[in-house]
Amino acid sequence: MLRRTFLALATGVAALGLGLGGVSAQELPKLKQKDKYKVGFAQTESNNPWRIAQTESMKAEAAKLGHQLVYTDAAGSAAKQVADVNSMIAQGVDLIFLAPREEKPLIPAVMAAKKAGIPVILLDRNVDQSLAKAGRDYVTFIGSDFVEEGKRAAEALTKAVDGNAKIIQLEGTTGSSPANDRRKGFEDYIKAHPGMKIIASQSGDFARDKGRQVAETLLQAHPDATAIYAHNDEMAIGAIAALEAAGKKPGKDVIVVSVDGTRDALQAIIDGKMLATVECNPKFGPKAFETMARYAKGEQIEPWVVNTDRFFDKSNAAQLIADAY
Repeated sequence: MLRRTFLALATGVAALGLGLGGVSAQELPKLKQKDKYKVGFAQTESNNPWRIAQTESMKAEAAKLGHQLVYTDAAGSAAKQVADVNSMIAQGVDLIFLAPREEKPLIPAVMAAKKAGIPVILLDRNVDQSLAKAGRDYVTFIGSDFVEEGKRAAEALTKAVDGNAKIIQLEGTTGSSPANDRRKGFEDYIKAHPGMKIIASQSGDFARDKGRQVAETLLQAHPDATAIYAHNDEMAIGAIAALEAAGKKPGKDVIVVSVDGTRDALQAIIDGKMLATVECNPKFGPKAFETMARYAKGEQIEPWVVNTDRFFDKSNAAQLIADAY
């Protein structure tokens, strides 16, 4: 009797774990091998050159391989992005590429896809690792080392100013993994340099005009600032405009460093208005679909597929600008 009761309970627990699509609580959805796939790409926004370049890369690679790409743009809304993923689930896509706007709000989307038996690959931004893990809840994260990007920007700035600067930090989207990690990398590096002081930090939401507005406000409050660290090039370009409007010379009165490697940033380096930018490669298409194919073959995918990034300053900006986006 006890044995029958135990078996019944065990069967019930297993049934609860299976959920939709026959995927257990710990099991990652599989992807069948076939010639053509219906693939979702849930983009976070399209308000800057980096995002546009990423989307173009994904669309071009899908077309090249003959896959059907279901594309959505969340327009900067985490809630819409969750709805976009739910729509892709309803459409029965084979796999979802997701560029999560923020680390925590997109967890329900990842879990909903898993429950439906649809594998998810995260692109360029991660989710909260305490709530969802690669290899268990989603296949992998493909992206740059954001902490290293922040560290490289800090190292370049520290050397340029001989270890002494009053820094305004323009942060990316609050709660996003690039903003969190680029801040950490930068701040961890300058801890060893007591002359490097961050005197103000505020989010510019990775947007050029918002970056300009925030920089204007912070420069008025801190006219003694000697450096600006922006979490992306769009905000850095906005900050350069703010500096010029305030009668300051970017690159001389205030040193500017950033992350992304856009054409506008490389031109600013050539023009002497920006010290350096650390590349964050937006061309995800080839790596994304190659990883999907590997997963379909049953290969073990590493939890983090690292994109390698270059570093741009006055030594190479002119030679490499033609290759920038």
